[in-house]
Amino acid sequence: MASSSASRRPRLPRPTFGLTLAVLWLVVIVVGCFGAPLFTGYDPVQQDLSSAMQLPSLVHPLGTDALGRDVLSRLLYGGRVSLLSAAEAVLVAAVIGVSLGLIAGYSSRAVDTVISRVFDVVQSVPVIVLLLAILAMTGRNIYSAMAVFGLITSPVFYRLSRDAARSASAEAYVDAARVSGLPEHRILLRHVAPNIVTPVLVQASVILGIAMLTESGLNFLGLGTPPPAPSWGGLVSDASAAINRQPWLMVPSGLVIVFTVLSFAVIGDHLRSRLRGAQVSGAPWRPTLRKRPLRITESGETDGVLDVRDLTVRVATDGGATILHGVDLSVRAGERVALVGESGSGKTMTAMAILGLIPRGVEVDGGSIRFEGQQLLGRTDAQLNRIRGTRLAYIGQEPMVALDPVRTVYSQISEVLETHRIVPRPQVRARVLELLTKVNLRDAAGVAASYPHQLSGGMAQRVCIAMALAGEPTLLIADEPTTALDVTVQAEILLLLRSLTESTGMALVLVTHDFGVVADIADRAVVMRNGSVVEEAPVEELFASPVHPYTRALLAANPYGRAPLTPLPTLNALMESR
Repeated sequence: MASSSASRRPRLPRPTFGLTLAVLWLVVIVVGCFGAPLFTGYDPVQQDLSSAMQLPSLVHPLGTDALGRDVLSRLLYGGRVSLLSAAEAVLVAAVIGVSLGLIAGYSSRAVDTVISRVFDVVQSVPVIVLLLAILAMTGRNIYSAMAVFGLITSPVFYRLSRDAARSASAEAYVDAARVSGLPEHRILLRHVAPNIVTPVLVQASVILGIAMLTESGLNFLGLGTPPPAPSWGGLVSDASAAINRQPWLMVPSGLVIVFTVLSFAVIGDHLRSRLRGAQVSGAPWRPTLRKRPLRITESGETDGVLDVRDLTVRVATDGGATILHGVDLSVRAGERVALVGESGSGKTMTAMAILGLIPRGVEVDGGSIRFEGQQLLGRTDAQLNRIRGTRLAYIGQEPMVALDPVRTVYSQISEVLETHRIVPRPQVRARVLELLTKVNLRDAAGVAASYPHQLSGGMAQRVCIAMALAGEPTLLIADEPTTALDVTVQAEILLLLRSLTESTGMALVLVTHDFGVVADIADRAVVMRNGSVVEEAPVEELFASPVHPYTRALLAANPYGRAPLTPLPTLNALMESR
């Protein structure tokens, strides 16, 4: 069942007649050039002066040139040089630009700066001067020249892939992969890289046309493939020399270049339209301007699963604002604790700090986060990955963006199982189906074979829960897990979470602003405001006799039980009245 959000997605453009013609033309050209012996019986360099300057005929379908050589055979054999050299240039540019772009876009600012400066230098080199020098040194080897052309063009792919990787790395499905404990290089290759394929293909189609024109221009000037070996640029040069005697020669050699370059442009334009329809812009990257020394608070041993003490998070700039002010939070095994507060109160930032996934531009300034007795603050991502995805798991509020859109449900859950070696490889499929069944998905096999866009919102959230359960965690952090769902599905998800905690003994930290959800599932509530904990109590006690004015104001603003059309007072008004 498709979700309502999926049905509102922009419709992608269908293939047009022009696109069909472009693809068909390129297929004909590629097959014709690399299967030239099958389509022509002439040697492309064989001369027959008695047949010079002939117009098209049954013997010579495209006529002959000034030396009596068959034009069709020269076009087909010469096309090999043009197509291979253009493809070589794009391959070199893409391999260098995309690989380094992914590394720069997914790495620290220092690495990004160094790589970007190197590409700035490469981009400043005069293209024509360098190509002429290469041709002179290599004896007019066009393939060497086009490889260098690819190197000079690589900054185009670098900046594209860097920006796309920077944007993709801010997506929720990348955070979900981090929380699953996947190593950074695997996230980069299997989650970030596949999602920049479309923009890279768009750019590749453009560079292919440019590379082909560059190769043809060099051969036209007589700087590339030495005659009598054929090339498309060389054919145009021969036709221009004989244009007064036989203008027809310019037609086949000129049109084949024009139509091929135009076909690349049409395909690139179609891909660009698809990209525009499906593109999702990521969060901007905010650099860390100052790194303060981390002050870890010494705390005593605790029998709880999670013990947070004096957690402080600041904006990472000189004089940056404090976001979390000495937050304390403890969770016992099997306990369900709700972090409650209005938007901006610090609930999600607390959860992200526990997971070690605070956004760029902010940093943990001090405090203590102990999970199962182990201090998490100060640990590297590699060290945290041994815990994330196994003992510590997370589900977010947007299931559709928490799942990688280009991979099936099975591949995403199995990746967690294989990364942490939770079950032997032969048992992975059975375990995936078991997890999907455990979260009450009826057709587990069908869901496993589906892509995220083929699922409803409720099904996608259940898949996220199944992925979180793959490592049999002792603590699950759920950030507004029902916000994006309708009321009926909300109730089903909450019932599922409650039953899972009861059956597995897993602890739950639920981030929410909904006191109805708190009453339905939580054992204890922690109320936050402006980055501080203002009240903490068992749920029944909190509802019966709230102590802090802010808590009383939140409860008074709850719409449950109010008469229809009754206006709700604002929190500020309620606070002032108390």
